[in-house]
Amino acid sequence: MLPRGGTPISIPDLLALFRVLCVPAIIGLVLATEHTSGRYLFGIAAVLVVLAGLSDFFDGYIARRQGITSTVGAFLDTTADKILVSGVLIALISVDRASVWVTFIIMTREFVVMAIRSLVAIDGTLVPASVAGKAKAAVQFFALGFAMLRLPDPWGPLYFDEYWMWLAGAVTIASGWGYAVKFGEAIRQVGRTTDP
Repeated sequence: MLPRGGTPISIPDLLALFRVLCVPAIIGLVLATEHTSGRYLFGIAAVLVVLAGLSDFFDGYIARRQGITSTVGAFLDTTADKILVSGVLIALISVDRASVWVTFIIMTREFVVMAIRSLVAIDGTLVPASVAGKAKAAVQFFALGFAMLRLPDPWGPLYFDEYWMWLAGAVTIASGWGYAVKFGEAIRQVGRTTDP
């Protein structure tokens, strides 16, 4: 596939764009559950979340297998995940299927890591997605899917999906801390070089 400039769009980039395009569809389905029988709408939304999660796995796998690496590709991959998870969590909050606190934790982590990436990029350093970051994304996708397919009865004080949501929050904090520690020296170096 060729855009106007004649540069081919790689399959990993197309898969990242697919995740972004899934966001309005999933949000629309989740919000529509407030006005109609929501079980089948949540089911369709959950299928889209699964497809988005699979696209996240395969775009990384294909990129590594074919040696397709680029700054634009890395940006699309991580940005698509952030848009998808943040958008769907906000929609789930509106139908009382997600915790405001977990959403706050996840979105704060994403802003912090984005800031770290931007800071170290000043020094010419590209921050690749880490194994912890990919594990975080996988747990988040599971949590989103389980929230849409909520079991009828709680497991003790919480529903099954709510345990996954809090697990997603914990993994999110751990992966964000890992980024901060790993690139702490680079951030300090940028701070010293930009001081007047």
